[in-house]
Amino acid sequence: MASPTAPSLRVGNCSGFYGDRFSAMREMLGGGELDVLTGDYLAELTMLILARDRAKDASTGYAKTFLQQMEECMGIALDRGVRIVVNAGGVNPAGLVQALQTIADSLGLAPSIAHLYGDDVTSRSTELGLGSPLSANAYLGGFGIARCLAAGADIVVTGRVTDASLVVGPAIHHFDWGREDFDELAGATVAGHVIECGTQATGGNLSFFREIPDLMRPGFPIVEIEADGSSVVTKNPGTGGAVTVDTVTAQLLYEVTDARYAGPDVTTRLDSIALSQEAQDRVRISGVRGEAPPPELKVSLNSIGGVRNEVSIILTGLDIEAKADLVRRQVEDALPARPRELSWELVRTDRTDSPTEQLASARLTVVARDDDREKVGRKFSNSVIEIALGSVPGFHTTAPPSAGSTYGVFTPGYITQEDVDHTAVLPDGKRIPIAAPEVTTDLVPAHTDHRAADDGGDAASSHPDYWGPMRRLPLGTIAGARSGDKGPNANIGVWVRDEAAFDWLAEALTIEQLRRMLPECADLEVTRTVLPNLHAVNFVLAGILGEGVAYNARFDPQAKALGEWLRSRTIDIPELVLTEADQ
Repeated sequence: MASPTAPSLRVGNCSGFYGDRFSAMREMLGGGELDVLTGDYLAELTMLILARDRAKDASTGYAKTFLQQMEECMGIALDRGVRIVVNAGGVNPAGLVQALQTIADSLGLAPSIAHLYGDDVTSRSTELGLGSPLSANAYLGGFGIARCLAAGADIVVTGRVTDASLVVGPAIHHFDWGREDFDELAGATVAGHVIECGTQATGGNLSFFREIPDLMRPGFPIVEIEADGSSVVTKNPGTGGAVTVDTVTAQLLYEVTDARYAGPDVTTRLDSIALSQEAQDRVRISGVRGEAPPPELKVSLNSIGGVRNEVSIILTGLDIEAKADLVRRQVEDALPARPRELSWELVRTDRTDSPTEQLASARLTVVARDDDREKVGRKFSNSVIEIALGSVPGFHTTAPPSAGSTYGVFTPGYITQEDVDHTAVLPDGKRIPIAAPEVTTDLVPAHTDHRAADDGGDAASSHPDYWGPMRRLPLGTIAGARSGDKGPNANIGVWVRDEAAFDWLAEALTIEQLRRMLPECADLEVTRTVLPNLHAVNFVLAGILGEGVAYNARFDPQAKALGEWLRSRTIDIPELVLTEADQ
């Protein structure tokens, strides 16, 4: 257990995904005091991309942009004493270390570089019961990172660790936390979850974006972590964006399932989090409680699903439904062989008596998937194009015919914590095994689908006359939302800003109401979790993303805008909870 007088640890973030703002590392290193700078470069789709890179060239498989950033910033970080902890190693951490050493030598620098391995269980996937994926990577925790830092590493490179572990690891090292300091580990996990997506914590992608004073180039977030696991979220002075209870709440609700947020080191109780606006651009996170981690680790499994091709046909003016029906029948009749999957979607964006041709048009899209490229390649797209002069009036497509492209499938797998060879490779080359936690607890989902009386719920609110007059308004009039992908599933977190509005939200926005507002979810399995401390409810929509983001099951394949669709839908809102601005 760390001393309560230990100084706080100041950890920044400079990347929320592979492709984030390139200048962010330089901006963070030059913008203020930091102890550690982290970067998250991995996502489910990124792991597939890097695995395919490695399959073509065994020396690759890591985030190349990180190398370019370090060529520019390695000397700055060393001069300032800022340690770098990133998961940019992807599926080849050792390869990235070698490339970093080459850059360091060319610059005349001598950083101490460490890395982790053991997350990649691809070669053992069959014996572990994971099938035969292209890649299989277990989500490791922070204790390996902590061991690398304890050995004096200036740069720590990881493969697939949990996003929050990039922050948890440095905190473990700094405060000397043990395996059973669950509340402290949970607090750092929450801090890591808040900053892992970069500028989403400083106003980016926020429902209430018009309230953020400067979103041209929002600053990247920083957490000041204390010995008890509590923290303050902030950013460097003079940078764009803002840090508010709303920006932090939105990120806390991103890509979560229920009140138990499981990780390799700790299971964090999201229903224990307390937020407060301490000062401008300073939000305190406190009260976080942790439980023993589950005995199993999640594994990211990426496989090649087959070949995919699509064609979009524009239909304009009158008789849109009849035109779509004729095109469907003509294309399916022209196909030389029917693909394994063939799906049609008609998007009616057309308007009657439109002032522009685009507003008078609808889009009909046909998607084909198959293991056989012949069935979904040129022969498929040519079958659509060849009807062009003998079909509906105004027939045209949005792109020329294509040969299709390979698509991936993400599935989660699970193995025991003891199944991974979690190893820290120290700067001197010594390999240190990182033991699995001795204390674990089977994970039991915490789907609290109601607000109990002892949580402050008022039974009177269920009375028909309790809320008084109602107004039919978009949900977003008073509520924010954040949505994202979790493999084939998606989540939507919805929050409001005060207790009265939350009393109404928890009562009104039920699973049944969600299905009415989002008809696309009518036949899906939906679970709901109520989070009173955050004035929020969270929904998980099972299977809405097909077989994951690379499968492209819907036009928003990562469910990024699902929450904004929900906010745009109308619902009866009590005048009692509306402000003058809302009305």
